[in-house]
Amino acid sequence: MASPNVPELVSGGSPGSSSGDGRARFRVLGLLSVTDGVETVVLQPSKPVSLLAALLLHANETVSTDYLRRAIWGERQPAGARAALQTCVLRLRRIFPAHGVTDNPIATDPGGYRLVADAGSLDLLAFRAALRTADAEPDPEAELAWLRAALALWQGPPLANVASDLLHHDEVPRLEDERLRAVERVGDLELAAGRSRVVLADLWATARAHPGYERFSEQLVEALYRTGRQDEALAEYRRVKGYLRDELGVDPGAPLRRLEAAILRGDDLDGTGPRSAVRTRTPVAFFAGRAELVATVVEQLTAPRHGPLTVVLSGPAGAGKTALALHAAQLVRADYPDGYAVLDPGTPVTTAGRRVLVFDDVERVDQVPPLPAAAAGCAVIVTSRDSLTGLIARDGALAHRVGPLTAAESVSLLTGALGAARVAAEPDAAAEVAELCGHFPLALRVVAARLQSRPGARLADWTRWLRADPLRALSLPGGDDLSVPAVLDAWLDRLAPDLRAAATALAAGTAAPTGVPEPVDPAAAARALGTTEAAAEAVLERLVDACLLESTAPAEYRMHALHRLHLRARATRHPHLPHSA
Repeated sequence: MASPNVPELVSGGSPGSSSGDGRARFRVLGLLSVTDGVETVVLQPSKPVSLLAALLLHANETVSTDYLRRAIWGERQPAGARAALQTCVLRLRRIFPAHGVTDNPIATDPGGYRLVADAGSLDLLAFRAALRTADAEPDPEAELAWLRAALALWQGPPLANVASDLLHHDEVPRLEDERLRAVERVGDLELAAGRSRVVLADLWATARAHPGYERFSEQLVEALYRTGRQDEALAEYRRVKGYLRDELGVDPGAPLRRLEAAILRGDDLDGTGPRSAVRTRTPVAFFAGRAELVATVVEQLTAPRHGPLTVVLSGPAGAGKTALALHAAQLVRADYPDGYAVLDPGTPVTTAGRRVLVFDDVERVDQVPPLPAAAAGCAVIVTSRDSLTGLIARDGALAHRVGPLTAAESVSLLTGALGAARVAAEPDAAAEVAELCGHFPLALRVVAARLQSRPGARLADWTRWLRADPLRALSLPGGDDLSVPAVLDAWLDRLAPDLRAAATALAAGTAAPTGVPEPVDPAAAARALGTTEAAAEAVLERLVDACLLESTAPAEYRMHALHRLHLRARATRHPHLPHSA
């Protein structure tokens, strides 16, 4: 059932306020327009309109003057572009009153400008607020209502009336990706609710509009099969397979291939409950290392106790927390005869019996619900990119930090993936590959996957590529979960803006992609952040909790070189972000 508060997220009003007329004052999810609650004016392409679009896309952030000039004029800026930018800002401020904007939403900050807005005054912020609310909803129908409310804000291709190559090349694709993820989730929820016939027409249109987005094709194939149209489902799979091979030179991903196999076997696909609410996963092959930590977790899971147990595995993105959790769950299966289940954060728990419940990729303490009395025989393993110290206080959780592997463990992982003979033939190169990957399991698996697909390639060749362009080498096509930069971006995007800016400021300077974390001196951090040493240490402690820094003693901090390298590259890609290098 839809939440009665949905309309409040999309109410209109002046920036920073809400008029309650049901319309957003600024609109970017379609033609860039301004409304006073009665009339909507679609703005004509102009340099001030390009400026306004750039500010709206980064509402409430200080956008650098350099970025704004490039958004307006591109790379070939005219002489006097700085003064011309000031003129554009002045023109915007003068035309706002004609459209009912009586206050001044554009603030002048050191080094740039900032447009003040909220969910009541900008449709993009309303869209994102609705997505956050949907993500927090435990009820699938309420989540679906919020997602549909968010998608209803889209009125066509974003910023079609804005003449800015930079915005259309860098910003619009990201907006479209946010929309497609919401559309994907709607399809998942509808299929999970058993409404395959109802959603089928939408899936046809979406899959055809985005032929390279495999999940939409998977949803369509599944819906056809669930509605008794097996031949059409297999024909659609063959069409997608042909497209991917002809246009991209790749085969369908594992989910589509598994779905085809299930259809050919005539499996009865389980359509109960949201697809992502309870998942069954096979532990990652070639699990390597962490023998001491694994033994400790297994001992804690099997020790005599009264009531449920919670174990927290925290650490940076790509450290292998989920693989560790599933490996441990497999090792204790004799003590938990009902097996294990992987749950999305916030999923209500009603299970009885003895089972290991893995809450994967938790962001906040409230996403791990206290277990009911019926689940007293269960154990909970929580994986998170945050320390979640609140769970220790609330549930008496046992916490463990999961960091990079040791050098020997990294080589062991490569050996398991590539074979002992291949690694033994180039031991020095294998050790260097492990170091250039920062000893992070995700990075190592990406490199191993690249080498598995090239049986004739030498490990030494990969060391040269990793040294030259490590972030590019640590990315695979086919999904964000196969790209180290994308995984790190998703991690950073979750941080509070001030914490993300602080991490970026601390990352400035040279960074070599080695496996050794680099010291972060509190005094140097204070200078980089422009604050006192005491205030800087408070920020550093927050970054420790967010797993972006390591600390084994008071006032001693280290940032992993791979994280530093990525933060510097991200700052170069997004120079409008505050504190970018």
